[in-house]
Amino acid sequence: MKNFTLRPSSERGKGGAYWLDSNFSFSFADYHDPNHMGFHDLRVINEDYIAPKGGFPMHPHRDMEIITYVMEGALAHKDSIGNSAIIRPGEIQRMSAGSGIVHSEYNASETEQVHLLQMWVMPNKRGGPASYAQQKIDPAAVAGKFGLIASQDGRDGSISFQQDADLWLAKLPKGQSAEFTLRGGRGAWVQMVRGQASLDSQSLNAGDGAHWEDAGKVTFTAQEDSEILLYDLV
Repeated sequence: MKNFTLRPSSERGKGGAYWLDSNFSFSFADYHDPNHMGFHDLRVINEDYIAPKGGFPMHPHRDMEIITYVMEGALAHKDSIGNSAIIRPGEIQRMSAGSGIVHSEYNASETEQVHLLQMWVMPNKRGGPASYAQQKIDPAAVAGKFGLIASQDGRDGSISFQQDADLWLAKLPKGQSAEFTLRGGRGAWVQMVRGQASLDSQSLNAGDGAHWEDAGKVTFTAQEDSEILLYDLV
């Protein structure tokens, strides 16, 4: 029997502005909860709804691996190392802040909101040059099973980042199951992107998170069409 710790969507921290509605799985900005400071090297999971024309102006980061996953709409990115891009559903973006980077993120639409997850992972080394990567996720790799979308070594076509961690994605139709096996000495954090699914006997709804550190196999079964992100962390 696995020992799961649930982070219900309704208990997350809140933040925002007139153009922004944010939900914080971990302490962030003005939201501070000493019981939720991160999990292993996973430091931030923010679910953001950005109104048309809204966004974050240029601001700095350093020594952080920043991963953006857009669920709806389109996000416009610009940074101080010359990148300008639009991130859409079905893609993943990684920004390694390194010794320093300045960037902005704006809703690319004047009429529709953008809904996204931004996630920060502590890097395994400080400093170094900042870098940027963005790529499409192969739909077949995540259909009905967990497919690797980010990893330290960029294996299996995943985007690379600077930490001994893997990020998996599964898109499960209603009634379908997918298994995941956690290795010993590691921890797993699952984030329900959308839908409803069971994690063994634990029910998870959109926005919920859960973590565990018991090695071995778990089974996810979708009660409705579901999208699930899972971090496997050292």
